[in-house]
Amino acid sequence: MNWVWLVLILFWTGGFAWAADNVRTALRHRHERRMEVLEAAKQERLALDATHRTPEPVCGCTHHLAKHDKQGRCHERVEVPTAWDEHRKPVRYEAGPCNCQQYIGPQPLSQVYAEELTDRA
Repeated sequence: MNWVWLVLILFWTGGFAWAADNVRTALRHRHERRMEVLEAAKQERLALDATHRTPEPVCGCTHHLAKHDKQGRCHERVEVPTAWDEHRKPVRYEAGPCNCQQYIGPQPLSQVYAEELTDRA
């Protein structure tokens, strides 16, 4: 019967509110730590995926290596502004050549054929 009085005294003095607040705070901190761990795992997974990808041969003008000739000039057509409003914002465009002068992206590796080193006969 003593525990009933103890529970009533705790209830009257606000002890349950204190305990509930501590539990709520602990659960919130646990959730925040768990979310940080999940975010770190996601960033690690993205970094690993990025290391396994080969670089795309894309120039600074955002066009692919296939759009450049042997000298590096870009042959892609782009939108060039032809008319501006009073705030110097373009209002009309027409097709024009890309102003890129040289391809600056990663150079793809050449493919090499090598025969087998072992003799199967």
